[in-house]
Amino acid sequence: MDANLIIKNFNSKLKLKDQKKLSDYLKKINNLEWPKFFKSYKKNYNYSYDKKFIQKYKHINNINIIGMGGSSLGCKAIYNFLINKIKKKLTFSENLILKKKNKKKSLNIIISKSGNTLETIVNFNSQFNKKDKNIFITEKSNNYLEKLANKLKSDVVEHKNFIGGRFSVLSEVGMLPAELMGLKESQFKQFNNLITKKKFLKNLVNNVLSTYQFVKTKKFNSVILNYDPNSEDFFKWYQQLVSESLGKNSKGIFPIISTMPKDNHSILQLYLSGFKSNFYTFFIVEEKNSSKLNPNLLTDNLNFLKQKNIFQILNSQRIATENIFRLKKIPFRSFYIKKRSEKTLGKLFCFFTLEVILLSHLLKVNPLDQPEVELIKKETFKILKK
Repeated sequence: MDANLIIKNFNSKLKLKDQKKLSDYLKKINNLEWPKFFKSYKKNYNYSYDKKFIQKYKHINNINIIGMGGSSLGCKAIYNFLINKIKKKLTFSENLILKKKNKKKSLNIIISKSGNTLETIVNFNSQFNKKDKNIFITEKSNNYLEKLANKLKSDVVEHKNFIGGRFSVLSEVGMLPAELMGLKESQFKQFNNLITKKKFLKNLVNNVLSTYQFVKTKKFNSVILNYDPNSEDFFKWYQQLVSESLGKNSKGIFPIISTMPKDNHSILQLYLSGFKSNFYTFFIVEEKNSSKLNPNLLTDNLNFLKQKNIFQILNSQRIATENIFRLKKIPFRSFYIKKRSEKTLGKLFCFFTLEVILLSHLLKVNPLDQPEVELIKKETFKILKK
């Protein structure tokens, strides 16, 4: 796609007519602006806040994101992927917190599209501190959080009703916190540029069609072999994106995150010689300032490690694993990131979102709803009201 993001596609045989059909559908998505959430992926997106609003809170160094699922996963992915550029301290209340935390005075950003998410309401309630500043990001629908914000005289930023949580990373939900982190919002917006790039579109279409072929042949497990600790939360974002968008009508893809090279010593045997329902994505980010080994602690039989840094060792393990996968004809693709930046991360958000939308078209499922999740919410309220 560019010099800083190198993709090696699955080695699949694809029909030219299928590639053309999917490319045509992709053009249709761009021309019709469907799904509507793609508006937030574009450079001319109109936010519910302005630069003055950012300046009002920019002096606060401790930020606490309170939200579930897509209300926090995208923001956390941004924070950890680009953490070396960020001087502020962010914490994430993204699961039910059973005991009150003693925390420093913070800016709380409370995020829920519906404004009625139980865990978000409970977490804010249990952490409430009169000295904190609060920003609520929610729909303007007279919901619980909007009423609470008005009661507390806190700022409310509108969560657009056409943007679902798992598609909200480049909207107010992800970009307001990103700007408060000191990151450049405009650099994340790569959709306009990518949608016209032949190489990007070819990579995208090839990966989608290959994945669809796997699903048709009963390969349902998408295993991410992640060699970058700072990308762990990016793949948790990806996990929700794939699971909630495609997992319906007895269809779907099961995204599994594997931490490498740790899992070489626990799960790799299964990957290489177990059941055949998996396909794989290798992912690594180049580390230019990696530590070197201490040569004085290396014995003669490990002389070859002298002058090697830890990233070189890590990357050698990745290449070795790819070589064995290739030898065993195990399907895989590979992402090699040469430079961490807002721009690179923006391209990754675009690539995987478009991939999921195209897969939903081929699988004939609605990527925008999650009806079964709503069943659990209703059942929980029913139990609590007894």
